[in-house]
Amino acid sequence: MRVLHDLPLCGDENMARDEALLDRVGDGSSPPTLRLYQWDPPTISLGYFQKYADYESLDPPAGELAVVRRPTGGGAILHDLELTYSIIIPATDPLLGRGPNHLYEIAHDVVIDCLAAIDVTVHRGGETDDSTPTRGPFFCFARRHKFDVLLGSDKLAGSAQRRTRSGVLQHGSIVLANRFEQQPTATLAQDFESAVAHLRIEFVRLFAERTEISCEIGEWTAEELTAAKNLVAKHTGDEWIKRT
Repeated sequence: MRVLHDLPLCGDENMARDEALLDRVGDGSSPPTLRLYQWDPPTISLGYFQKYADYESLDPPAGELAVVRRPTGGGAILHDLELTYSIIIPATDPLLGRGPNHLYEIAHDVVIDCLAAIDVTVHRGGETDDSTPTRGPFFCFARRHKFDVLLGSDKLAGSAQRRTRSGVLQHGSIVLANRFEQQPTATLAQDFESAVAHLRIEFVRLFAERTEISCEIGEWTAEELTAAKNLVAKHTGDEWIKRT
């Protein structure tokens, strides 16, 4: 599996890159990829099925942030002091052989092991609330799914998937600190930059160890970057962001 370490990007570029990889990994023109990235500036991503009007009703400061829409479901996420991962694999990948939830289990167990290495004890939530793609708290981190990673009773990491006939995109947020009280999250009593650096290294190592897949640091190809650039207009446009 190829590993891509991206510098912090704005929300529309991040989502365009994930979508471009989903398309290209699905058609075989790009290899299975593990991508690690951050967001700048702070951005709210709406779940695929969420109403734009719910974002418009947010009070400041969250209601004044940039907004994008994810290709995946679930509640909104305020991306700020976090590390985001995305795993993009073909629909026929053996990692999916035990069902779609298996990839959640793998990724979240990797997060748990990463944090244990810096003496932070977290666990899977174990219970799912009654939230649906269209019903539940606005923010994803106020919702609960049995695979979520919790610190005490507060959510620290969650993930979502987009599945097409040819490929699967799973991305998830690992929140390390929180400057916005409107999104309830766990936070780490760790230096943010040090925690990000640790996770970037250990997530890759532990993912490779747990899956027995060779993970090699790679680079974006010119064709991939062009494909992502061509998708930015979609992710900045009202037709996508304000879709109903």
